[in-house]
Amino acid sequence: METGSKTPRSRQHGEEMVAIQSDTRFERLAAAAAHPLAELLECPQEAGSLLSGATRCIDFDAGTVVFRQHGACKGLYVVVSGDFARKAERFDMRVTLGSARPGDLVELAAALGDGHHTYTLTAVTPGSLLLLPIEALRRAFESYPALRMRLLEELAREVSRAYITCCLTRVMPARRYGNGAIRA
Repeated sequence: METGSKTPRSRQHGEEMVAIQSDTRFERLAAAAAHPLAELLECPQEAGSLLSGATRCIDFDAGTVVFRQHGACKGLYVVVSGDFARKAERFDMRVTLGSARPGDLVELAAALGDGHHTYTLTAVTPGSLLLLPIEALRRAFESYPALRMRLLEELAREVSRAYITCCLTRVMPARRYGNGAIRA
């Protein structure tokens, strides 16, 4: 083999990694576009077409607030790319509720409830969200009521995951600092 005519393996690997990173955003957007919302939300084609026709893709820079707690809900969001932080004001404290990553449905409680955001969502990294406008979502609920029930089931799973995470974070420090013994 001629080593002078080929790129060294480490340099070639580095160039491949840069190419992969630069195409990541495009690939994520293409993947989201390849799956109609009817498939993502498990609803009939008619309701999915209604939602797909009204859906917008919105890009956010790191540090941008997507929506604020108590603000009017514009719709249901689907994370396409990036990392987003969920934070809420509770009892005069700021509470970090977790993050939202690609594939997550965001703010089900506001879209299904009273129409006001229950937390603030901020972009941690540059990212994109699909917005399913609230009016289109309501029309889809009217034409296919089972969609509301599926989303309520997902909201219940989300609450259960948050509860388990909360319990684990309260137990783990006690075990870690107690040298194996659980302290009250």
